[in-house]
Parts: sequence; structure tokens; C-alpha cells
Amino acid sequence: MEEIYAKFVSQKISKTRWRPLSSGSLQTAETFATGSWDNEENYVSLWSIGDLGNVDSDGGFEGDHQLLCDIRHHGDVMDLQFFDQERIVAASSTGCVTVFLHHPNNQTLSVSQQWTTAHYHAGPGSPSCSSAPCTGVVCNSPEIVTVGEDGRINLFRADYKEAIKTIDNADSSTLHAVTFLRTPEILTVNSIGQLKIWDFRQQGNEPSQILSLTGDRAPLHCVDRHPNQQHVVATGGQDGMLSIWDVRQGTMPVSLLKAHEAEMWEVHFHPSNPDHLFTCSEDGSLWHWDASTDVPEKSSLFHQGGRSSTFLSHSISNQTNVHQSLISSWLSTDPARDRIEITSLLPSRTLSVNSLDVLGPCLVCGTDAEAIYVTRQLFS
Repeated sequence: MEEIYAKFVSQKISKTRWRPLSSGSLQTAETFATGSWDNEENYVSLWSIGDLGNVDSDGGFEGDHQLLCDIRHHGDVMDLQFFDQERIVAASSTGCVTVFLHHPNNQTLSVSQQWTTAHYHAGPGSPSCSSAPCTGVVCNSPEIVTVGEDGRINLFRADYKEAIKTIDNADSSTLHAVTFLRTPEILTVNSIGQLKIWDFRQQGNEPSQILSLTGDRAPLHCVDRHPNQQHVVATGGQDGMLSIWDVRQGTMPVSLLKAHEAEMWEVHFHPSNPDHLFTCSEDGSLWHWDASTDVPEKSSLFHQGGRSSTFLSHSISNQTNVHQSLISSWLSTDPARDRIEITSLLPSRTLSVNSLDVLGPCLVCGTDAEAIYVTRQLFS
């Protein structure tokens, strides 16, 4: 049974992110950031995972994640992304976007940049300028893109005080998450089940492409792009379904996979092993989806938690005209290759698992049960 270490931190954790490794580094992930929400005071914190599982001189485990430093954050942390190894971008329920700088020599965090009114409601029915939560942020140095409940998209640069570009009425509904497809293109998901692609090279406020769920159009809460195949996108939403999309063709998902029993809050492809995907949910579950082709012969990667099953995806579009070798395992429609093994990573159901991140063999997740879980042995 793989070890997954829990630490109780006396605050509800809304976001968890590994600090990126320097390029060419042979180290494994060691430091992660968390943001909190729904507490009297919220914080952005940096943690070190130290030597998990090694016994210290007192006979206790050194597996505890050590708090390196933290800084107070005004409002709930709605999203959190590392801009680079020193800087972290936090999105606030107050509509503010803050760049925090880590000072490793004295282990402190300071504010290096702030856009206080990045997101706000304007117009009839709202006060002259009432704040709107910033719901999502994505970084691709030197650029930072934010989306919000106000349907606005901002393009910032880390060293500029003003937005480089703002699409004011990008969406009439709440934008919940954003990712880069390629450098000038982003993809957003909204509260009426739509994906929209935006190209910053184009003039005007119209998306270059719209894809959507048919039927009841459940709100989409999260999105991630396949690290190697930029046309492959995964989304999750209020109905707990996992949807896989090919943005090159059609306007509907390629496959819909029955997943969690409540809202799916985050979905992440493994950055270097993208046949593996991870999701977490309001229902207290954290799942590892394995779509690598040799799944049927292989025993479960994680045995704890008791859920290990093989699902057949329900494919909507016919991909036979695409050369098979170019197809991501997530787009395959051959039923024999559609087998996906799902494994539960948490030993027991907890309160909502709000956020997860994966880097190499390491996974971190944060929960409303005021616990952070870490494993360093995803594939052992």
C-alpha cells in the first residue's frame, strides 16, 4: 500500500500547487504552496515535504510537511499558480490578483505586484464598482491571464501596472477556469457548460471557437490541457462528469466519463506522463485515471480506498479517419483501448477535496477537512 501522508493545518485549503523544478533539475518536487478559504483569516503558505517516511531521532516520522512561511491574503484564495520558482500568483474572492515573492534566504513572502480591481461588477443593478471574485488564473511567463465571475478576461504582464489587454464582456455567465492552449490562445470554461477559445492576436471581444455540452449544460468548474497534444482538453463540472474534448473537430466532447458523485473541482493531466489523469471532488474523493494501453494486464496502482474499476468511455465522434498512432489514448474510440482504470487515492472519504497537483512521482491535495495530503510514490 502506498503511503499518503496527511497533515492537519487548521484551515480549509482551497488550492495546492507544486513549485516548478528548474529546467534540467534531477530533483523531485519538494516545495508546494497552498491557499486557504472560508477562514477568519486566509493565507498563502509555502511548505516543504522534507524526507517523507524517514524516522527522525525521536522515533517519529519526518513525513510531516513543514511550513516554510506564510502571508495573510485578503479574501478567499480562489486560484493559485506559480509564475516562476520565486513568484506565486493568487486570485482573490475580492477581485484582486496578487503576485507574492518568496525570499528563500529568510523564508518570507512579500507582495511584489497587485492588481486590486482586476475583476468587478459594473452597470445597472450593481454599486458603482462592486468587486467580483477572480475565479481563475494561468501563467505563461511573462504573461498572466485571469478570469472572473464578472465574465471578464485580463491579460497582465508581471512587471506592468496596467492590463495589457482586457476583454470586458467576454462572457455573460461566470468564467470558472482558464488554461493556455498555445502562447496567444487561451481556453475558458463557464457556468453554462461552454468552452471558449480566445486568440489574443484577434481584435474584438469574440471567441474564435465555442464548444459546449449538450443537454442540461452543467456548469464546468475546471479545465486542463494535455501537455503534449494541445488540442486535447479535459474538463469537469457540477455533475461530476469527466469530459474529454478534441478542439480541432466538432463542438461536443469526444467522450463523457461517469465520474464523481458531486462537483469535480479540479482535473490535471500528469505533466510528464499524460496517460495518467487526476480528479478531485466535493464528494471527498481523489481519483487517479490510468488510460495507458496496457491497463488490462496490470494490477491497480493504488489499492487503498477500495475503488478500482475499469470504465468504458462513451464515445461521441468517430475518429477512424485520424491516423491511429497520432491519437492520444484519451481520444481512442477502439473499445478494446477504451479501458480506463480508476483508483481512489484517499484511504477514506473526507470533506470536499478542493484542489490537487501532480509533479513527477509526487501528488498533493487540499481539503475542507483542514488537511493536506501528500504522496511521493505515485507510480511505485
